[in-house]
Amino acid sequence: MRNAKFIAAAALVAFALAGVTAASAADLPARTYTKAPVYVDPGFNWSGFYLGGNVGYSWGRSNNSETLSRATTGVGLVTSSANNDVNGVIGGGQFGYNWQMSNWLFGLETDIQGSGERGSSLFTCVACANDGSNITSTLTQKLDWFGTARARAGILATPNLLLYGTGGFAYGQVKTDGSVTGNTAAGIATTVTFPGTSSTRSGWTAGAGVEGRIVSNWTWKLEYLYMDLGTVSAGPIVATGILVPVRTTGAVSYSSHFTDNIVRVGLNYIFNGPVVAKY
Repeated sequence: MRNAKFIAAAALVAFALAGVTAASAADLPARTYTKAPVYVDPGFNWSGFYLGGNVGYSWGRSNNSETLSRATTGVGLVTSSANNDVNGVIGGGQFGYNWQMSNWLFGLETDIQGSGERGSSLFTCVACANDGSNITSTLTQKLDWFGTARARAGILATPNLLLYGTGGFAYGQVKTDGSVTGNTAAGIATTVTFPGTSSTRSGWTAGAGVEGRIVSNWTWKLEYLYMDLGTVSAGPIVATGILVPVRTTGAVSYSSHFTDNIVRVGLNYIFNGPVVAKY
């Protein structure tokens, strides 16, 4: 009988303790968990100034015309045309600024290039000399340097890849020289060298390109430009000793219209860091 009363008392105490524990647990606040932050790549920010360098090749073209005339009267005898390539390696630097608006990009860029472009034309005037022989002439063009100042506009095909068009002002130094060869009164062949001319020409340029991010603030670019620097002309240049009909000293005048096709690759550094994610 005593054991039964002890067991009943122990059970009653255990039941009471269980109730107190449950009530205390109910009064505790709900447990909260903090999730680790998730990184979202915000993309590359193209806005800002940039500076870079480039190297490439140019396929220039000079459309030339040359007129053989009488030096004393200026009367033209014959006009000939000849075209020649003016090709060579180019290299230089560029500087600009980008404005990025959503996935559109607008900018301004200027560049300066050294050039190794050079080419020559040969003219032959059949039976144009006083004695019935031929008179020949060479004309050589060289582009020493050129530069451009252009607007750029394009679309970001991806956050790291830009497709753009470009166009604007172009200028450059075109050098021209040459010579003319013909017979003297004694039938002796002689060559007269033209005085070289050098002038800074202005014109226009237009093209397109692609630019992509490499890493951090560095980008690469591939670009094509068409450039037109207008026409260079000189003369009449007296060809002393070279006779044209009838026993008259000859003279030569020329004009050259210079255009260029430029392909170049470049590397730019944009002075504006990638966008930093905030949590």
